[in-house]
Amino acid sequence: MSENRLETLLQTGFTDCLGERGRRLLARRALLKSAGEKPVHGLPTAWWFAVPGERYEGLFEALDLHDRMPVTLREGVNVADLPSRPGTALVFVTPELDGWRLIYGGLESVIGYSWDGMMDAVRRLSRRCGEAQMFLEDIAGGADIWVVAEEGHIKRRYARESDPEWVGDPLPWETRAVDDEDFDPEFDEAEPNEGTESAMSACEYLSVHPSIDADTRIRGHGWLTLSAPDVGHEGLVVLARSR
Repeated sequence: MSENRLETLLQTGFTDCLGERGRRLLARRALLKSAGEKPVHGLPTAWWFAVPGERYEGLFEALDLHDRMPVTLREGVNVADLPSRPGTALVFVTPELDGWRLIYGGLESVIGYSWDGMMDAVRRLSRRCGEAQMFLEDIAGGADIWVVAEEGHIKRRYARESDPEWVGDPLPWETRAVDDEDFDPEFDEAEPNEGTESAMSACEYLSVHPSIDADTRIRGHGWLTLSAPDVGHEGLVVLARSR
């Protein structure tokens, strides 16, 4: 199925009427176009989740995402620029990148900005997928957060808005503040479990840095999903390209 044919299907809304066979053809098209696809810039640099590629299927139920449509990395990477529908938001699930799937897009509509909502979401994802990570970097607002959850429980977390907070024991790759060569216990103060502070540093060790490069292994296709059921994908790609 050519790219122009897909645009026609989207523009007329036929993708929302496809049966099982038609959906398999769309998935096959995405797989074929994804084969040999090169990494592209534009992955999330503000707020995203990561789940293991081999258990990613549980994320759709965990975040209550609907009407997933198979797309390539290039087609979904700029999800923030795609037009939305009233009462819903678009969320992109990437192809497998070095063994991990990233989830980003309209997360503020899916989860909200409340602290409890974010933590509940990463716990739900970890129950369904075995492990889940959350990263948030807001340079303007002074926030830096990274979270690791396993089987529904938060294992390690760093969060900074005004006062920094560490939860859990430092992970093996972290350098504890008290072990830093510049730390002087006579003059400096640090919590025993203070470790890595930067979300952008943590994601490199935990899963995938969003600035993927030519060495990143890409497997499978991605998914474009909606935060509400029965809304449809009609015209999404076409409208985005006409902006």
